[in-house]
Amino acid sequence: MKMRYLVIAMSMLLCPLTSVQASGQRPSQVSVGIGYPGVSIGINLSGYPDLYPVPGYPVYYAPRMDFNYFFYDGLYWVFHADNWYASSWYNGPWDQIERDFVPLYVLRVPVRYYRQPPAYFRGWRDDAPPRWGEHWGRDWEHRRSGWDHWDSHSVPPPAPLPLYQRQYSGDRYPRAPEQQHSIRSENYRYQPREAVTQQRFQQPVQPNQHWSQQRQQEQQRQQDQQKQQDHQRQQAQQQQLDHQRQQAQQQQLDHQRQQAQQQQLDHQRQQAQQQQLDHQRQQAQQKQQDQQRQQRPQPEPQGKVQDHKASQQDKDRKNKDEEQRDHDRADEGRDSRQQR
Repeated sequence: MKMRYLVIAMSMLLCPLTSVQASGQRPSQVSVGIGYPGVSIGINLSGYPDLYPVPGYPVYYAPRMDFNYFFYDGLYWVFHADNWYASSWYNGPWDQIERDFVPLYVLRVPVRYYRQPPAYFRGWRDDAPPRWGEHWGRDWEHRRSGWDHWDSHSVPPPAPLPLYQRQYSGDRYPRAPEQQHSIRSENYRYQPREAVTQQRFQQPVQPNQHWSQQRQQEQQRQQDQQKQQDHQRQQAQQQQLDHQRQQAQQQQLDHQRQQAQQQQLDHQRQQAQQQQLDHQRQQAQQKQQDQQRQQRPQPEPQGKVQDHKASQQDKDRKNKDEEQRDHDRADEGRDSRQQR
């Protein structure tokens, strides 16, 4: 990682930039040096730069400089190599500011006011802010939700420019943070609104210490965010488990209900079959009884039986009488034959 910043620093030192002083003097050589993270970024100007207000924003910009240089809420801001840097003096030293701490109105400056826009700005509307969420990702946009929505009627007034710094240039420019803080305290009474400016306006902090504090804040924020994400993930998992449990219980209830309905249907079907068998059995028995009744001789009435018996006796008597007569005639015939 350190080698990466060294390469960037060397490449920038080999490519000097030009600037114009506020006094209208000829352009002076400006070199941009990037140190290790949290150390500083140096913009070497020979004098105080020209700054003009961005219309409709509480921000100033430097149209005659060849890099993205702004002033907001008492601090100078530089956007370079996809990083933001801030300083309370126009010529540094510069402290790198994490993306999550850059003030919203700095991020909202339209694209047209960037003197060295990066390549990924190409195609974006020049009257609208850069699409930071598209470039820095959804996580950043989620953390800075609503950064690109604001009421244009409630824009705060711009902070006054620290013009006292014009008299400090060249060898007279204070480099020590303690000296800068002392001079600013005597000449600049502005009370900043942004937390990052308030922190920068307090007793001067060494760059490494300032970076360490920022890193600790960033780590704490990441830890809090991770805890929140873990909590949300646990809640989502618990909700999913509860939903699955409810689904399983509902499926079990549905299965039991279906089983009960099936048992009831089976019982009704068995009852219907039993009733049908009983009916068929009754029909078969009735049919069998009818057949037996048809085959059995019908008993004659009592009167007819007695008449039949009397008639039969008469017939029998007559038959006996005839047999007797026949016998008598046979005897008579035999007697007459004997007499002859």
